[in-house]
Amino acid sequence: MKKRIIDSICLTIALLLPMQLFAWGQKGHRIIAEVAYHYLSGSAVKKIDNVLGKHGMVYNANWPDEIKSDTIYPQSHKQGWHYQDLDSGMSDSAVVVALTNYPKVGGSLFRVTDSICALLKREPTNHDALVFLIHISGDKYCPMHMGHLDDAGGNKVKMKWFGSNTNLHSVWDGKLIDSQGYSYTEYATFLIDKYDATRKELLSKTDAEMVLDNYHLTSEIYAYQETFDGNTYHYIYRFHEPMEWQLYKAGVRLAMILEALY
Repeated sequence: MKKRIIDSICLTIALLLPMQLFAWGQKGHRIIAEVAYHYLSGSAVKKIDNVLGKHGMVYNANWPDEIKSDTIYPQSHKQGWHYQDLDSGMSDSAVVVALTNYPKVGGSLFRVTDSICALLKREPTNHDALVFLIHISGDKYCPMHMGHLDDAGGNKVKMKWFGSNTNLHSVWDGKLIDSQGYSYTEYATFLIDKYDATRKELLSKTDAEMVLDNYHLTSEIYAYQETFDGNTYHYIYRFHEPMEWQLYKAGVRLAMILEALY
């Protein structure tokens, strides 16, 4: 990938923040991109494929995580483009304010999403900007990428998963998805079949409503952690459907964003 996101994005995000683990993992991001690709109009698909290659938005969806150890866009991880951790117990109004009056700590996900969308309106053929938008639009719906500031989005919340040591962040990145045993294409098809009737409702919601939904789920996850008995099967039973709903919502909303741009 030769094109680079112009320096204006970097200049708008000055605060260096700690790195976090990947969001959703490879399978999760591909599921989201596959769902979005399914819902795009023929015109939008043609324009996006011209930039990324046929089905390229799926095949490239994980690239912003893959470059974590590269010299390409080091600011994307150092400056927290992939997450926006928030304090626990925030009011709905405070969460909505954070969406547009970007917090000075806890990541830059909200800020960089707006910056990249603005860039793509000016430069719709910017390859890397488009790939970043596809990726971080998925990050936005991973609950632990809107986790709590004081535990680094669940990274410091230790858990056992079928007897192995892990943490809350890692469970939501990929372990819940992997527990269902689907390929990314199987899972995307399943989600579309299961939730398609809800799509119009999702499209009618504002960004503020969607972020509030995500924040409320994150709060439920933390509350459950207080009484979790350590049984992995119990955890999967409680949260595999909320996890699937997040993946589907992310795909539908990504398609809506891309449709508006292309």
